[in-house]
Amino acid sequence: MKKSVLTLFLGLFLFGVVLAQDSRYLVFEFIKVETSQMYEFIDYKGFMEKVYQSAVDDNKILGWDFWSLHSGNDTGEFQYITITYYKDPVSMMNGLTEEDLLKYAKLADPQMSDNQIKEKFDQAFATHDLAQRSYMQQISNTKDNFNMKKGVLASFDLMKASEGKFQDYENAEKEVFMPIHQGRIEKGLMGSWTLLRTALPFGSEAKSTHLTMNMYSDYMQFFNAMEYEDLESTAEQRAAVEKGLKSRDQKWVYLATLESTVR
Repeated sequence: MKKSVLTLFLGLFLFGVVLAQDSRYLVFEFIKVETSQMYEFIDYKGFMEKVYQSAVDDNKILGWDFWSLHSGNDTGEFQYITITYYKDPVSMMNGLTEEDLLKYAKLADPQMSDNQIKEKFDQAFATHDLAQRSYMQQISNTKDNFNMKKGVLASFDLMKASEGKFQDYENAEKEVFMPIHQGRIEKGLMGSWTLLRTALPFGSEAKSTHLTMNMYSDYMQFFNAMEYEDLESTAEQRAAVEKGLKSRDQKWVYLATLESTVR
């Protein structure tokens, strides 16, 4: 079974190379910062924002987000989430090299020497620990014009498709749940929704296989969406929802606020 799951993941990932122009590839980094390092880390965040802006301007990456975490599996495990957006899986896996970071830091602050930049990076990386990194591919999303700006709220839901129901789960998200989210967006109860498939790690022992990004303009919209009940849904639709829920295990839900975004 492990071999078959690995083969499925690898096949889907390689197929994504062909369809790269129709998708986005995202790297999530879950970051832990000790209280004593918080001030230095915030300074690092401001520095990296400029570096990533240079990388966007150079078309090396598509964007970068910095999120502060409010709730999740264990908020002591990490407090921040960053997302780096790439145009294809090869760029995603290569990431930004040390040479890239040096180049873009130099573009962001031409007055700094190479040694000063390297010292700045050494000091910056010492302020935090990378608790987890996830490589993901966007495979479905709602039609919307949501404005990603500082202060928006997101619910990152980590899912694991039930064994033997990988395709059933993806079909349920696209055919059952996405129309529900689209309806909420049209009613002003949600901003945006995206389904992502995990590219790495592979195998049946992976903690999660998918992630959904649920965007809200603020807490008011978020709580209104939580309280909304679709009284017009049919028995057939409710049965489809129930079947879809059984195709996956919702591992954790992380609620976060967007602190910075670079596009």
